[in-house]
Amino acid sequence: MPDVEMKPAEAKAKTTEEKEKKVEEPRPTPVAEIKNNVALIQRAVSTLEPRFTHRVLRTLTALRKRIDDAVLRNAIESIHTKDSSLKQSLLSWLPSAPTSTDQSMEVDASAQSSTPELVPEAEMYIRLLIINHLLSSEDTHEKALELANETVEKMQALNRRSMDAIAAKIWFAVDRAYEEAGELSDARPLFLAAQRTASLRHDDEAQAALINCLLRSYISYNLYDQADKLVSKTTFPPSASNAQFARYHYYLGRIRVVQLNYTEAHTNLQQAIRRAPPAKTAPGFYQSVHKYFVVTELLMGDIPDRTLFRHVVLEKALRAYFDIVKAVRTGSLAQFQTTLSKHAAQFEEDNTYTLIIRLRQNVIKTGIRRLSLSYSRISLRDICVKLNLDSEEDAEYIVGKAIRDGVIEGRIVHEKGWMECGTQKSGYGPEVSEVFGRRIAFCLDLHNQSVKAMRYPLNAHRKELAAAEGAREREKELAKEIQDGDLDDEDMGGEF
Repeated sequence: MPDVEMKPAEAKAKTTEEKEKKVEEPRPTPVAEIKNNVALIQRAVSTLEPRFTHRVLRTLTALRKRIDDAVLRNAIESIHTKDSSLKQSLLSWLPSAPTSTDQSMEVDASAQSSTPELVPEAEMYIRLLIINHLLSSEDTHEKALELANETVEKMQALNRRSMDAIAAKIWFAVDRAYEEAGELSDARPLFLAAQRTASLRHDDEAQAALINCLLRSYISYNLYDQADKLVSKTTFPPSASNAQFARYHYYLGRIRVVQLNYTEAHTNLQQAIRRAPPAKTAPGFYQSVHKYFVVTELLMGDIPDRTLFRHVVLEKALRAYFDIVKAVRTGSLAQFQTTLSKHAAQFEEDNTYTLIIRLRQNVIKTGIRRLSLSYSRISLRDICVKLNLDSEEDAEYIVGKAIRDGVIEGRIVHEKGWMECGTQKSGYGPEVSEVFGRRIAFCLDLHNQSVKAMRYPLNAHRKELAAAEGAREREKELAKEIQDGDLDDEDMGGEF
């Protein structure tokens, strides 16, 4: 009995030791990770399974932060064991190797002398790593642009469908290379021609990346009309990744908010936030989307939730916007002008200065709404004093527009120079049903997208069909035996 009782404890101890060993497994070196990724790409090409390529590209963000000149050089020399023109062309974009690593490279070459020839997709992947590495330093931006142009020419000459996923990443790297070199507008004809080619070949991944690159180029030069025409003339592929969808909704939200379409802009920015990577994975994108999201909510007449400004990633980035929210909420025009002049440099850097200037009318409307709740009758002169307006004529115009827009209920008495405030509207009516209708439509759309995103095992329905056919055949055999009288009472279950 004691031995039997000790077995579960020993099993638990073994399982805990195995877990500790698994936890303590060292992380592979960047060179080993690159070699494993190249092997996965070759497997994807040989088996026609693009999921292996997507698995490699998912590690790109974390891997490019760990690579340097030595890592890329060692990876290329360990993958290309024999001297060739391809190996020399890849190494030419990197600084020359120090003499101390020659011996270790000879060991690696002898150990992997039987390495098979690389597929073109693996070469494009290594070129992508080199471009991202060159873009990390300001001194090598021109070199990165040269390599990007050479890679695009070679990629278009190969024209392989198994290269589509890597090509989408390469196009984004090309866009960054042109932007860092200050020649983003020069890349527009190249992107337009590539987008037409991708749409004809039904290359959804490259098409999504190129549409986002074009929208980024147009918005960077404030060409919102051309960006809107591009959106109306193209169809964003529904099979694109969440990252591409997040960028597309972000650019679409920026276009709509400039066009005064705040409701649609709010919806697009909300979708960008939901589809974006985690906040700590892509903090820059997360902060940029929320800046426009806060401004759009203010332009719609809503006040953002206070918990949004307490987020770890957003607290420091949205500090200026929090001051603007406080000024709009209190309806103080003087506080709004002070905050605007204080943070004008940051708003211009974020390209939100022109949008925040539009909030002046919202601040005045908020102040008028607060006055209408506090007073049943107030003179236009007092409104000028409380809202810091220039004249009574401005106050009369603003109050009249607020009454016409339904912000407040009341009327202006011109003879006596005051505003009489009426009762507020009820919170029920057709507007509430429209809001509920939009929420229901959003939930149904979210459900449909979730069902489309689900993955099902291949040929699973065939097993169910085979089982159903077998059951039908057994029923037919049983019915035939009963009809022929081959079954006796014992076979039928006793006293039948």
